[in-house]
This record gives sequence, structure tokens and C-alpha cells, in this order.
Amino acid sequence: MKLKIQIKRVYEDPSPKDGKRILVDRLWPRGISKEAVKIDLWLKEISPSNELRKWYGHDPEHWQEFKNRYFKELKSNPEGVAKLKASLDQSVITFLYSAKNTDYNNAVALKEFLSG
Repeated sequence: MKLKIQIKRVYEDPSPKDGKRILVDRLWPRGISKEAVKIDLWLKEISPSNELRKWYGHDPEHWQEFKNRYFKELKSNPEGVAKLKASLDQSVITFLYSAKNTDYNNAVALKEFLSG
């Protein structure tokens, strides 16, 4: 089975093309109900720590260092990563995130981590 991981803001409408929808944020997205999100799984344990999230603040200048620190957190969390990998059981997976920045967010970093 060829795995395809897509990335999408949680505020975008769900689509049948999303496959399995996994929320990868630590905090529940503001202003949206659990029913409206239509998630299959919420994996807060593999999201960046509160300290890292606050330090990063979605500043593109911190992107590379954010990824380095986040990957280090993921490597020190084998149970969370194993739970994530076990959930990748469909050919299409969509990581959902709430950040406004579509290029520099934890879902992008997580996808890179899994492919690296």
C-alpha cells in the first residue's frame, strides 16, 4: 500500500479525498466544534511540547531550529511515534493543523519527520 500524507488546515471543509483525518495539534482549534472537524484521531502526544510551541510562535526565521527541536522531541517519544505509525493504516492520511501559516507548521514538520 502506497501511503499518501496530505496536510490541511482544520478550518477547511472535510472532503472524501481526505482519507483518514488526524489532528496533530496539542490544543483543540479555536472556534470549531468536534462535530464540524470530522476527525478520526487526535494525537496530541506527538505534537510539539507547549514550551517548544510557545518558543516557535510560527516565526519563519525559527523554522529550521523548530524542526530540529521537534524532531528531537519525537525521537524521545517512541510510544507516541509508534501510535502515530500504527494509525497510518489507510492509503490516504490527512494531517490537520490550526496554524495560519500553511508552510511552517508542525504538520509540515511531522510529515517531513516521517519521510526522513
